[in-house]
Amino acid sequence: MQDTLLLDPVRILRGPGIPLQQGAVLIEAGILIGFDDEARQRGNALGLNPTPAPEQLVAPCLVDPHSLLPTPVSGTVETLTSLRRCAAAAGYGQVALLPKADSWRDQPERLFGLHSIDPSDVHLPLWGSFSIGGRGEELAPHADLLEHGAIGLADDDQMIPLALLERGLSLGEMGSCPVLLAARDPLLQGDGFVREGVETLRAGWPPDPLASELQPLNQLLTLQQRHPDRQLRLMNLSTGEAVEALQQVAARPLSSVCWWHLLAERGSLGGAEPGWRVRPSLGGTRDRSRLRSALRDGLIQAVAVHAVPLDQEDMLLPIDQRPPGLSGHHLVLPALWSALVRKEHFSVEELWQTLSFGPSTFLDRPAETLTIGSRRWLLFDPNHRWTVRRDDPAAPGAANLPWLGETLQGRVTACGLSR
Repeated sequence: MQDTLLLDPVRILRGPGIPLQQGAVLIEAGILIGFDDEARQRGNALGLNPTPAPEQLVAPCLVDPHSLLPTPVSGTVETLTSLRRCAAAAGYGQVALLPKADSWRDQPERLFGLHSIDPSDVHLPLWGSFSIGGRGEELAPHADLLEHGAIGLADDDQMIPLALLERGLSLGEMGSCPVLLAARDPLLQGDGFVREGVETLRAGWPPDPLASELQPLNQLLTLQQRHPDRQLRLMNLSTGEAVEALQQVAARPLSSVCWWHLLAERGSLGGAEPGWRVRPSLGGTRDRSRLRSALRDGLIQAVAVHAVPLDQEDMLLPIDQRPPGLSGHHLVLPALWSALVRKEHFSVEELWQTLSFGPSTFLDRPAETLTIGSRRWLLFDPNHRWTVRRDDPAAPGAANLPWLGETLQGRVTACGLSR
C-alpha cells in the first residue's frame, strides 16, 4: 500500500464505545491525518484521488495480553526485531511478554532493554515473575519489578503452589497491579496432551483430564474471593466447564482464551497437525462453542495469541516429545474474522472488544484508539485471499505455524507502526 492514501468510502472504528462508521480516512506518510470532510479537503489539496474501500476497515491496533519471547536479543527463532516486524504486519500494537525466558525476568535488571516509548513502535509491556526462576519456591522481588516497569506479575503456564501464592497475595506488594495465573495442574495432567473425550481415545492420544484445569481454577476463584483487592487474571481458559465455573461466581477475575481454542477442536485435526500440541490441551466442539459464547457474553474478556516460538528441530520431534505451542500473530485476525464475524455474526465492535479493547483492560492499560497524528492504526481487508507460508514477510521466524499451504481470507494490508 502507498504511504499516502485517501480511503473514501471506508469503514472506520475509532475506539471502544464508538459505533462503526462509514466515511473517509487520510493517511499521509503512514500517519493518520484526518477523517471525513477534513480528510477529503486535505486529500484534494494534495491532489489525491479517493480510493474506494467500502468493505475494508480502518481500526485501532490489536493487543496481545501474553506471549513468549525466550531469547529477545540473540535468539535464532524470534528476537525483539522479528517480533516487532511480524506483530506490526499483523496489526498488533502491543504484545505483552511473559517472564519465562533463558534469562528469567525475575529481577529488575532483566527488564531493561525491552521497553520502547516510541509511539510508532510495537510496544512490548513486560510481565514480571511472581517467583524466582518461575519455580514456585520463593517470591521474586515484586515491588522492585513493578517499580522498574513490569505491568504485573506472572509465572509459567501452570498453577503456582497455593502456599506461595497465598503468601504473595497477602504481602500485597503488587497492590492493584494484575497477577496473571494459569489454571493448570501438571500433576493431574500427567502425560496427557489432548483433553479427555471420545475423539482423544479414537486418535490414540494420551488424555488430559478435565480436573487438571477445573481443580486449580476453583482454587483461584476462591483466592479471588479471599483477596478482593487483588487483580487476579486467569490465563488461557480452555473448557466449557471452566466457563460454567466462572458463571457461578459474582466477583470473577478477568480471563483470557487462546485464539486457537476458539477455532480448533480435537475432532477436526489431522494426525500431523502442529495444532494438536498446545497448552492448555485442546478440547472438543462443546468446549469451543462455550468459549465463543463466553467471549461474546463478556465472561472472558481477552483473546491471547500466546505465541510460543519453536524452531524446525522442535517440529521434527515426535508429537508427544515436542514442546507445546503455536506461533503466528498474522493468522489471528483473519481466522477469527472468518469464524466469528462471517459465521457467528459477531459485530466488528464485538470482535475488537475481544482483540484490542478487552486485552487492554486485562493489562490495565489505556485502550488503543484512532488518533489524529498517530501511526497506531491498521487497515484490514476481509476479502483479501492469501496462502500461509513460512517465507511470508508477515510470518514469524518460528516453525510452528498452523495451516501451512492453506488459503485464508482476510488480511491486514497496512499498519502505521514501524517494522
